[in-house]
Order: sequence, then structure tokens, then C-alpha cells
Amino acid sequence: MGLNDSRKVMMSLAHVGVAYRVRAGFMQRRHVWALKDVSFTVYEGESLGIIGRNGAGKSTILQVLSGIIQPDRGTITTRKGCNVSLLSLQTGFVGPLTGRENIILNGLFFGIHPHEMKRMLDRIIDFSGIRSFIDQPVNTYSTGMRARLGFAVAIHADPDIILIDEVLGVGDMEFKEKSTAAMRQKISSDKTVIIVSHNQATLTELCDRVILIEDGVTKMEGSPHDVFAAYRQKKADV
Repeated sequence: MGLNDSRKVMMSLAHVGVAYRVRAGFMQRRHVWALKDVSFTVYEGESLGIIGRNGAGKSTILQVLSGIIQPDRGTITTRKGCNVSLLSLQTGFVGPLTGRENIILNGLFFGIHPHEMKRMLDRIIDFSGIRSFIDQPVNTYSTGMRARLGFAVAIHADPDIILIDEVLGVGDMEFKEKSTAAMRQKISSDKTVIIVSHNQATLTELCDRVILIEDGVTKMEGSPHDVFAAYRQKKADV
């Protein structure tokens, strides 16, 4: 699917940069730019993939899009009134709280009343497949269990924009198939989805468009086929 400027813009980044302060010696710090110059637009109902080598800045982009961190330069604009969910292995839960309590808490982040989240509890727990652990503290969960629960909450909370950080690659084959099927359903219902992944097959199947990030800079955007072909060529030339 090609870019269609008649669609509503959900989010846009213009020349975004993000810097982290790191130690550079005794009592000294220096800035390291995780993102240097990233620009792209996301449209309503689009499924957008983001690829790049490890350390290119892909996960930082998702943190900017979700509002977890603010850019040090450039601008990010989000359509008024839309909510965003980041599915990541590193964020989203309060460790000492149980899985059940975290479901309710995450609902508040999405603006969903606790009574409504309680109504969805059984569906969320069943989808996650971790019912026998749901009343244990989340800090006792494995990485895969956290990912399962995070995915289940976000899918049922139904945010306007879903950001996915490699979570589709977590879990056993049954859960991978379940999560991929759920994403297909969201995409077919015109949900806006942004996926960071190294899995070419997943992005080719699910995404309309793919963006290549190199060293914190937007290098290319286009169809999954074209961008992956260019990415493979760049890696071969190294």
C-alpha cells in the first residue's frame, strides 16, 4: 500500500533527536545521541514497520512516540485525543503488584475505568495464558510471561495507536500464532500499528510501509520489499 496523504495524520516526527548523558571520566559527562535526525509521518489505519541494526535507535523512537521520553530537539505531534500503547519487554508493569492488579493499573493508563477493566479481566487473563500465575507479583514473572500479559492488556484495551517492540517474537508457537492473528485483526479493522522487529517475514506480512533507521537517522522508507532489499544490500556492502 502506498502513502496516501488524504488519510488523517496520527503522529509525525520532524528532525527528532534524543541524547543521553554518559560518563566520560571522573566527574565528567558527555552526550551520546541515540537519535540524531528522525522524520516520518504515521497515518490512520496504517501498519508501519521500523528496522535497523542493534543500537540504531529503533526502541528509542518507540519511547518518544509513547511519550516516555521527550526529544532534545525536533518536534513530535500526536493527533488530539488519541491514546498510545507501547508493548515492550522493558516497560509497563509495577513489579511488586500482581498480574491482576497490573491489568487494572494499565487500564487507567489507557483512560479505561477500573470497572470496565474488571469486566474484561477474564478475557485478558485467558488470552495471556498465565492464569495460574495471575495473582503472583509481576517481578516473579519471566520475560515471556510479562510480554504475554502486556500484549493481552493492550489488545483488549484497544488504544488508537499500538507500538510493538519485538513482542511478537516472544513465547511458544501457540502464543506467537495467537498474537499475530490478533494483530492481523487489528490491522484489518484499520487500527494504527507501529512495529519494531528484525523479522522480515512478520513485517512483510503485517506492514504497509517500512522505515530504515541507521545511526539514529531516517535513511529510507517505502514498501517492505524495497526497504528490506536495500537493507540487505547495505549489510552485504559492509
